[in-house]
Amino acid sequence: MGRSAWGCWQSVVSTAVLYGSLALFISILHNVFLLYYVETFVSIYKIDKVSFWVGEAVFLIWNSVNDPLFGWLSDRSFLSSPQSGSQVTTPEVVLKRLQALSTNGPLFALSFLAFWVAWARPGLQFLLCLCLYDGFLTMVDLHHSALLADLAVSAADRTRLNFHCSVFSALGSLSVFLSYSFWDKEDLYSFRVFCVSLAAFSIVGFFLVSRLLRRRFQKEVRVRRDEAMALKELSVGQAPLTHAENPVTIGQYLKQLSKHRNFMWFVSMNLVQVFHCHFNSNFFPLFLEHLLSDNITASTGSILLGISYIAPHLNNLYFLTLCQRYGVYQVIRWLFMLKLGLSVVMLLAGADHIYLLCIFIASNRVFTEGTCKLLKLVISDLVDEDYVVNRRPQATSALLFGMVALLTKPGQTFAPLIGTWLLCVYTGYDIFEREPVRDSLVSVPDVASGSGTPPLRLGCFYMVVFVPITCALLQLAAWSRFTLHGRKLQGIKTLRQGAQHGHLIDVKAI
Repeated sequence: MGRSAWGCWQSVVSTAVLYGSLALFISILHNVFLLYYVETFVSIYKIDKVSFWVGEAVFLIWNSVNDPLFGWLSDRSFLSSPQSGSQVTTPEVVLKRLQALSTNGPLFALSFLAFWVAWARPGLQFLLCLCLYDGFLTMVDLHHSALLADLAVSAADRTRLNFHCSVFSALGSLSVFLSYSFWDKEDLYSFRVFCVSLAAFSIVGFFLVSRLLRRRFQKEVRVRRDEAMALKELSVGQAPLTHAENPVTIGQYLKQLSKHRNFMWFVSMNLVQVFHCHFNSNFFPLFLEHLLSDNITASTGSILLGISYIAPHLNNLYFLTLCQRYGVYQVIRWLFMLKLGLSVVMLLAGADHIYLLCIFIASNRVFTEGTCKLLKLVISDLVDEDYVVNRRPQATSALLFGMVALLTKPGQTFAPLIGTWLLCVYTGYDIFEREPVRDSLVSVPDVASGSGTPPLRLGCFYMVVFVPITCALLQLAAWSRFTLHGRKLQGIKTLRQGAQHGHLIDVKAI
């Protein structure tokens, strides 16, 4: 009875839904982490400034290195042409990624819990927790993202997979709404129980979904192996069709990647995007407190906080429909222009327009995060181009996602460092000492609104306006040089589909 119920459940749920549900088990934990880890160590554990900066510096190195390291370990066997009859098929690649998810998903959930209980000196715990958490997060995110490129090639199928990810990520963002109710700096007991509940749900989810997907693709692998054995029997006594080639070394791979112009322009743009996304995440509570707290209620602040996490995923559902009509490249370009336009309007309006400021702070985060959700589609297209241009036997999706992270994840570490530095320079507000710095700027009038503004509030306003303006200008400059769109992109996809005919998976048919 149990097996029949399990088989019935497995047959009803589509592969796209199961793939998307993995995003739920990641987002319910990671959104809470992004929102509270800095405040927990600074305000509760009282980490000193030197330990914080040292921890972030070490984290910067580890955060950048682990993505390509794990990607190389995962995909290095795909870089050389195998002998005839031994080619790894796409279902086998998918099974390999699902095995990694089933192992590292629960470990990722357990590492999340290490932040919320003081078990060592603040500086040491900060360093160990960040590196441990990011290591498991990298393994989970890397293989989940690589599946997007491995499960489908056509833009329609990838958009469908991304659509389900957005739906489940939006559900996962509900943890932010709930966390605001449990968060209390004076007593973390309720918040800790809340985090344990989230982690338990995530562990069970990873176990069940990965098991469902693995059973599904094991059947596919058995069919492909039977076909391969039949072909091998037919070719007995014939010369092999291909010969083994020397494996591509890491140096050769990096040289190939350095000549990949679209890849280089993309990571230039994405570095700024990662910085802006994490800048918003790290300082959103601070902006709410110092720009809006005197004019809005705590419940309104909670709603704004929740909307800023959920709306990007819901908005992405609309963005994906635009992508199907106009292409991912054009939609991302429009989002950069919108970010620039809204920031200029807010700068001209000034800090005294409270309702406009509420809309701007929320929309700034919504559109910035919405852009991030679309970038996996672009990286999947770069996987296709890398596969075709370098004539690889199998797409190295995890490795390319890892190389993108190597060059862009430093923005995640730069965000709190540059943000705290700007805050101190413009306002004299040191989040570590909670005391004004005498050498900082003094109170100046708000030119846009014509009124005097306290230095801390004015500094926060300039940060929330000038950071997106600067980011948008840099991103528009880099994105204008990216050429993998339109006819060129369609040609690349046609070539990959032709080269891997018979080895790809029809997502809709599974």
